[in-house]
Amino acid sequence: MKTITEIKKIGKGLRYNLYLDDQFFGVYEAEILARHCLKTGQSFDDQFFEDLKIENGDYACFNRGLSLLEKSMKSEKMLKDYLREKGYPKACIEKAVNKLSEYGYIDDQAFCENYINSYSSSKSKRKLKYDLLSKGIKEDIIDEKLENLLNEDLERGKLQLLAEKYMKNKEFDLRNKQKFYNHFAGKGYDYGMIANAWEELNGRN
Repeated sequence: MKTITEIKKIGKGLRYNLYLDDQFFGVYEAEILARHCLKTGQSFDDQFFEDLKIENGDYACFNRGLSLLEKSMKSEKMLKDYLREKGYPKACIEKAVNKLSEYGYIDDQAFCENYINSYSSSKSKRKLKYDLLSKGIKEDIIDEKLENLLNEDLERGKLQLLAEKYMKNKEFDLRNKQKFYNHFAGKGYDYGMIANAWEELNGRN
């Protein structure tokens, strides 16, 4: 048996330091302590406190994930990486992610579509795919969304607008041509498309 010897509030938040037999046992959420009506002087067996630790971890992990998703949309991988960096155990993370998915807070298809719509004006199709893969979105989802939301004509038009902006007040010489190619190749545009954009701009000058 172990006895709760102190429950000490941390700052102005809703978290408390819990002490058992005058030894620090961990940081606990107010909600978890309230659920069990815990107070100093109470005694419980070791299993109770082990279960309490798991319950507290699940609760804290879920709320941390929810707080992040309420600020901005994230992919499942991004959320898992974030929670892992915050030090939550794998089991807690899996439970939190599954619960948040059930509630509709995590939707990789919606995230993928939103990301493409947000960055398609500044990133090439290839760069969008690379970015989305790095965020854990499955390739078949990315390919489907890119096919539905973007096409080659739009890609060419987008590159042309970016190229005009890039070359504003610049000379069409060999040095700037090389920079032009390197710049847009770095953004993931196809070499042939870059060449066409350069030739079209150069032909106007």
